[in-house]
Amino acid sequence: METVPHAVTPAMWIAGSVLVVAYALIFTEIIHRTLAGVIGAVMMILIGMAFGFYSQAEAIAAIDANTMTLLMGMMTLVALLKPTGGFEYLAIRLAKLSSGNPRLLLIYISTAVTVISLFLDNVTTVLVFAPLTVVIARLLGINPIPYLMAEALLSDTGGVATLVGDPPNVMIGSAAGIDFNQFLFHMGPVVFASWLVTLLLMLFLFRTDLAQKIDGTLDLDESRVLKDPKRLRAVSISIGVVIVLFFIHHHFNLFPGFVAWIGVAVALALIRPDPEEMLKGVDWSVLLFFAGLFIIVGGVQGSGLLDLLGLQLAAIAQDPDKLLMTALFIMWVSALLSAVVDNIPFTVTMIPIIAHLETQGVDVMPLWWALALGVGLGGNGSHIGSTANVICVAEAERTGIPEHRITPWLWLKKGTPVMLSTLLVSSLLLILFFDYFRGS
Repeated sequence: METVPHAVTPAMWIAGSVLVVAYALIFTEIIHRTLAGVIGAVMMILIGMAFGFYSQAEAIAAIDANTMTLLMGMMTLVALLKPTGGFEYLAIRLAKLSSGNPRLLLIYISTAVTVISLFLDNVTTVLVFAPLTVVIARLLGINPIPYLMAEALLSDTGGVATLVGDPPNVMIGSAAGIDFNQFLFHMGPVVFASWLVTLLLMLFLFRTDLAQKIDGTLDLDESRVLKDPKRLRAVSISIGVVIVLFFIHHHFNLFPGFVAWIGVAVALALIRPDPEEMLKGVDWSVLLFFAGLFIIVGGVQGSGLLDLLGLQLAAIAQDPDKLLMTALFIMWVSALLSAVVDNIPFTVTMIPIIAHLETQGVDVMPLWWALALGVGLGGNGSHIGSTANVICVAEAERTGIPEHRITPWLWLKKGTPVMLSTLLVSSLLLILFFDYFRGS
């Protein structure tokens, strides 16, 4: 703890300024977010080298290779699946199940995304569902924005409930000694309440878009859209291997990113596709954007700003009588920061601080739960608050229809109320059942 700075330094001001400028470019869309991310990353490295708080090696290390390889691996599997007609098949099935009711369609998609996000990484869930959602919208002649936003918001929310649903949960569980069942029993009820609130808000905020009756496509024969059943079976087997390994990968010390590429290797061996055609389906702009974002946030962390902020957040926890207030404070500030800064670096910063408080006799269990809720639910606040959000925004852009784009301001209008409402619900439950959250 002695290495943590106790005052704002010039390096912190400089790194913070680069971050603010980069995020201003991203939110205002003066230039494309990928360009803003790459330019911001280069500027952060150059300035960091000039002022001695960030090096090229540290910038490379700041890129989360596990996240990047996971994204690329799952994008590759989805790219292999698209030509089979499997997405169209599922789209028609869901459309028929909803009986032409847009509200029911949103509820079905939201429920499926939430349940899957309990057990698989929410990024993987959205990588599969976002293309499917666009296919459904195209077949039914509807706007995909309400459905894409609902699945992003609910995958973020659902991922909070379990130890494996979101990367920060894995880090928190490991540091706090929390197992899968403990995480589910403590976070599950809160997430269920948040899920209901989010779903109701989606139905209300998009009530105009969801008022139109769907017709004209419900008589399609879904079996006729399957173009390559053999390839579909091969890719399905590969995805099945990935899903099974996601449940047990920790027993074999396998990274989730490597697990995804095991699935890719299986698919390549079974299908042997044209590599150039396959790689065209990978969204390289999203990968470049995240690489830039990791480097920018890494520079802020290298300046010591995140360490200083985390220390200030946890300082009042030394008073046992203020433990509830501290937990609520950490949850809200974590959420607000996670809406604009990737939640992984912030989680990494907070973990040693909370762990240090435990050595001083502080009951830190409520702080672990508050941190998990804050960094998980806070990602809903902006279009770059979580990886799932960025993927859905990118998928909407790929439609090529200007009216179907999810702009930063649209996300703020729809996503911010969701974030604030779920945080209010979580705060109320944390207050009412604080003694339960204090237990392990």
